Amino acid sequence: MSFLYEFDNADAFRTGAVGEPGQRTFFIQIKADGRVLNVKCEKQQVAAISQHLRNLLKDLPESRSMLPDASLQHKDIEVDFVLGTIGLGYDRSGMRMFIQLDELVIGDSDDSETEMTAMDEDDALDEDDALAGRVRLFISPEQAESFCNAADTSVAGGREPCRWCGAPKDPRGHACPRMN
Repeated sequence: MSFLYEFDNADAFRTGAVGEPGQRTFFIQIKADGRVLNVKCEKQQVAAISQHLRNLLKDLPESRSMLPDASLQHKDIEVDFVLGTIGLGYDRSGMRMFIQLDELVIGDSDDSETEMTAMDEDDALDEDDALAGRVRLFISPEQAESFCNAADTSVAGGREPCRWCGAPKDPRGHACPRMN
């Protein structure tokens, strides 16, 4: 599936999880130009985006305006695509954050080995980019900060970690590898 969405001013950039701890599905939700996109992703991807946005926000003056709600809107979540590569940056002239979300493309492993020998890496990357969907958007620093706050809440809402091994505890019992 190949698509490209570009939004100069996103109305909302949200995150959250659906389901019970241990069985949650994480999403990034984008609302812009009358469209809502739901991007399925991993918990670690949400945490990484949040961490990088916070690092960018450190270099900016603190905003005084009211933060928008960046909690995931749970009604009718249909997955538009699964998140692969993430790109983040800052547009100094517009005083806003740039975010690029690329669709995860899983190719046939037998064909990919053959293709890699027949072309150099740059050609392979260009071909993969042509197959993958992509969303590019700009958000305000206030939207970025709000996303980070929602991400922190969502990521922390998982299962309690084991104090010995750090792995999440299963509510039905935890067989800690460090407690032999």
